[in-house]
Amino acid sequence: MTEYLNIFVYLLICALISIIIFVLSYIFVYQMSDAEKASAYECGFSPFGDARSKFEIRFYLVAILFIVFDLEIMFLFP
Repeated sequence: MTEYLNIFVYLLICALISIIIFVLSYIFVYQMSDAEKASAYECGFSPFGDARSKFEIRFYLVAILFIVFDLEIMFLFP
């Protein structure tokens, strides 16, 4: 039971440190929003097409082949 208590205490300390860091960064950072920063495109380019355009099937096939060959190479090395 003491092993689990140590893990629980460790997780509790990690959660507390994370919450404290988040709260301190929210308190001490100067937050000012302007119209330029709140805009959807910060980079300065106007959108030139629909974001929901269809991709060609070749992109999906290349991604699947990359994953398959990546896994095969991983299993080659013990």
